[in-house]
Amino acid sequence: MRKYLLNELKRISLIIAIGLPMVASAQYVSQVWSPDNGDGTYTNPVINADYSDPDVCVGPSGEDYYMTASSFNCIPGLPILHSKDLVNWEIIGYALKSLYTGDGELEQHFSTPQHGNGVWAPSIRYHDGEYYIYWGDPDYGVYMVKTKDPAGEWENPVCVIKGQGYIDTTPLWDEDGRCYLVNGWANSRAKYASVLTVRELSADGKKAIGQPVIVFDGNGTENRTCEGPKFYKRDGWYWIMCPAGGVPTGFQLAMRSKSPYGPYEHKIVLAQGKTNINGPHQGGWVHTKYGEDWFLHFQDKEAYGRVVHLNPVDWSTGWPIMGHKGEPVTTYRKPLSDTHNPIPITNPVETDEFNAPVMGKQWQWHANYDEKFGVPTAFGTFRIYTYKLSQNWKNFWEVPNLLLQKTPADEFTVTTKLRMTSKADGQFGGLIMMGLDYSALVVRRIGQEFQLVQMTCIAADKGKPQTEEIIASLKPTAVDKTDYKPGIHEDIYLRLKVKDSKVQFSWSQNGRKFTGCGQEFRMKEGKWIGAKFGFVAAETDPKCDRGWVDADWIRVTK
Repeated sequence: MRKYLLNELKRISLIIAIGLPMVASAQYVSQVWSPDNGDGTYTNPVINADYSDPDVCVGPSGEDYYMTASSFNCIPGLPILHSKDLVNWEIIGYALKSLYTGDGELEQHFSTPQHGNGVWAPSIRYHDGEYYIYWGDPDYGVYMVKTKDPAGEWENPVCVIKGQGYIDTTPLWDEDGRCYLVNGWANSRAKYASVLTVRELSADGKKAIGQPVIVFDGNGTENRTCEGPKFYKRDGWYWIMCPAGGVPTGFQLAMRSKSPYGPYEHKIVLAQGKTNINGPHQGGWVHTKYGEDWFLHFQDKEAYGRVVHLNPVDWSTGWPIMGHKGEPVTTYRKPLSDTHNPIPITNPVETDEFNAPVMGKQWQWHANYDEKFGVPTAFGTFRIYTYKLSQNWKNFWEVPNLLLQKTPADEFTVTTKLRMTSKADGQFGGLIMMGLDYSALVVRRIGQEFQLVQMTCIAADKGKPQTEEIIASLKPTAVDKTDYKPGIHEDIYLRLKVKDSKVQFSWSQNGRKFTGCGQEFRMKEGKWIGAKFGFVAAETDPKCDRGWVDADWIRVTK
């Protein structure tokens, strides 16, 4: 009876979601990390998740802030986050449905996982009634998308400059309507780096009309690896703000000139100093309608990825000195905001009951989406179909339909209820923590039964084979009675707990009593991204009908 009532509640919730698609969702408050202390202060990071290379702009009302970040090969791409106070953020959508919509050859190329490629270090700007995002794809060139509504549909990407090596692009529209673009260079493609170049674009920002000029050279100095530049104008000065000194250990530079083409004088404006916040750099400066200045940037936390910090900016010296006298803050007063409309505590969503007819905004695939990856259902579940592994597969590095989200805190627990439906021997599915190394707890069909198996791979990116540990044998919880393509089913609860970058799995058949299992696994970051958790479903038989995982829910708790 209890199971029936729960299913009815899920069904009613789904009907409401389908029938009232425009109803605003409730504010989500994380159980594992929320930066708003509720007393007018916040604690960094303001987003304890891998939103690397963040950039921010303010909308025309002055009350709405929009953030985007690198998404590399993960799809949908270019996440769009919204805030009213730079502390409480929610995911409102994505600017990219695929890489690259409208270019059939590239769409096909990115239909298989291209780890670490794709969207590098974007910038977001509001100009003349529209929002623009520029980014450099190191293999294909400089791209741009735009929209009038950042929470809505974005236009198909436009290739502004075609070529290799371009990264970290930011436009600047001057008062006279001319548009300039600054960018860095990827040594892996261009075979040079640590220089920034500026060129002129057409006034609509769609093509280059000028030649690049090197405006800053960090080679042979402490400013090596200068990259990730952001372009601004303030009080008649052209400003470029960029990181230098390397990702984990570097610092933030600010440089200024009276001409967009330099020469620029520069100063270190944010560094680790005596704090424990390493590499505080690469982000976006924003000036608020309340006369304040703030800087959002990342901190590299290895397996957890690059998390987002917020620091005040002091311009009293004529330079944007960030944090507390140039060192990052841990706890600080919140930015001023509308006192007549208190801003509720809001965090990027993590838990998913899978009751909506669309994929939750926290989820991304590992390649351009194909409907055979998986789809929402009308039954209050999300279905992930088994991916057909290649003949000589070694590990899951080749799997595009990994349905994953970012880790949300240093310590957290993930529990999911799912049903594995198998149509053929060897099909499997379950819960995974994915990175350069990965570990997954899955149920796999063997004959007319299932095995509970931990699958682990060290150096998946290097093509190393995974290892397996069989944990238990399980009788199917249901068997199809029809004789037409029958399947067998396994209902199970899977859990992973994360602490100090270590993962421990457990499982349950009733959702109440969990049994720890398998080997402790140390998380490893992915290719330019943090480790991500979610669902895997795969098989090795190229001819049989696919099996699937129906995820009933997944919950992130302490």
